[in-house]
Amino acid sequence: PAITGFLHLGGLRTALYNYIFAKKHGGTFILRVEDTDQNRVVPGAAEGIEAMLDWAGIPPDESPGRGGPCGPYLQSLRLELYRGACAALLDSGAAYRCFCSAQRLELLRREALRSQQTPRYDNRCRHLGPADVAQKLSRGLGHVVRFRLERGAQPFQDLVYGWSRHEVAEVEGDPVILKGDGFPTYHLASVVDDHHMGVTHVLRGAEWLASTSKHLLLYRALGWEPPQFGHLPLLLNKDGGKLSKRQGDIFLERFARDGFLPEALLDSVTNCGSGFSEKQMGRTLEELISQFEIGRITTHSALLDLEMLPEFNRIHLTRHIESEGLRQGLVRELQGLVRLTFGDQPVDPQVLEKEYVERVLLLRKGHISFLKSLVSNDYSYLWVRPSVSRQQLQTISSEVDEIGKLVLGLVTRQAAGWTVEELNKDLRSLQKQTRETKYSSMMQLLRLALSGQQHGPSVAEMMVTLGAKEVSARIHRALSS
Repeated sequence: PAITGFLHLGGLRTALYNYIFAKKHGGTFILRVEDTDQNRVVPGAAEGIEAMLDWAGIPPDESPGRGGPCGPYLQSLRLELYRGACAALLDSGAAYRCFCSAQRLELLRREALRSQQTPRYDNRCRHLGPADVAQKLSRGLGHVVRFRLERGAQPFQDLVYGWSRHEVAEVEGDPVILKGDGFPTYHLASVVDDHHMGVTHVLRGAEWLASTSKHLLLYRALGWEPPQFGHLPLLLNKDGGKLSKRQGDIFLERFARDGFLPEALLDSVTNCGSGFSEKQMGRTLEELISQFEIGRITTHSALLDLEMLPEFNRIHLTRHIESEGLRQGLVRELQGLVRLTFGDQPVDPQVLEKEYVERVLLLRKGHISFLKSLVSNDYSYLWVRPSVSRQQLQTISSEVDEIGKLVLGLVTRQAAGWTVEELNKDLRSLQKQTRETKYSSMMQLLRLALSGQQHGPSVAEMMVTLGAKEVSARIHRALSS
């Protein structure tokens, strides 16, 4: 990737397909950072991209941070390799120096647009003779190096699109391969690096498909064997619009901050695409690797429905809760969220005990899409014991003691195996044993005693989630206050 900003969903998808392809075939997944356009480099972006790949669970085997046998992995540190390849192309006549000014190139661009044509370089400097070049160099004129596109591009078999061929010399001007500042463009840098790093397969965005014929011409001019290319269809919004980096909601940092599990993102960006025999929500990374077949990637664009991401997260959060090993991490994370959210309130140490937090998770399994939902206002009753006086309860019903005793008796008799449905029936039976308290008033009284709130989940749901021990403690506390 170019390090012009944060890693977004489109970049994650490209990285993921490379990762699962490499792992399926026992290969090596390389992160090589393109930082040759120094004007667009964002400080810290390279480290951020690698950190997000680590967070997503698809860490590179070789990278700027990890190193490796083919480093360095920052292109700005590989300039001698590019200059050597460029010198070889100049010597063979496959490349030439171009002295056209930025002003002239801009005039060409404007004239083409005025004529409703695609802007292209007119190859003016490819016709300069050796004497002209030497004379201009002696005057210290700035220049770039361009690759001489020749007709006769060979067809190639793309791993996704099948046989392709683009006669680039007919539609493009000769491309710049080495800029005036001594840095290469992507065209030269990617070819040189793939060769020297022993890269065998490249999966990249479909926007590079038309340029591949150009890159193959470069390989041929340098006498090198090219890797196999596979071009991934565009990842689009549900409405067919392109996922834009300008959309603040597609960067991985945002998803991590909002509580999405990395598995949910990996699952969603592959589920909306192709490469698998069937669409299936809830695949783990191991399942993605085992089930992936590059021949199943289709050429039509993948439509990502961002509104479905919470549902993907719910599925993977449920799987984490069901796994004893993964659940322990959630317990610790939820304990931290409770301390952070309710640190200024009277949180009883007992509600932070591992057994209590774990039971809350198991009971809420499948009902929540995000772990942080359990520290929202709706669930604050789980962590903060209410300070409710007997007087407050008596404003709802004068039968406070009677109702309290009835509920405590129910808790004692049926502490194990509670379900919301059974408790609802039992609570209705208890209400019939009161003298004058209506069912709605009794529920209001119990909700206030258990949570200190007038709104929220049903009383039966509260009781099941709190558990018999905590319900009993809260009822006793309310009656004695």
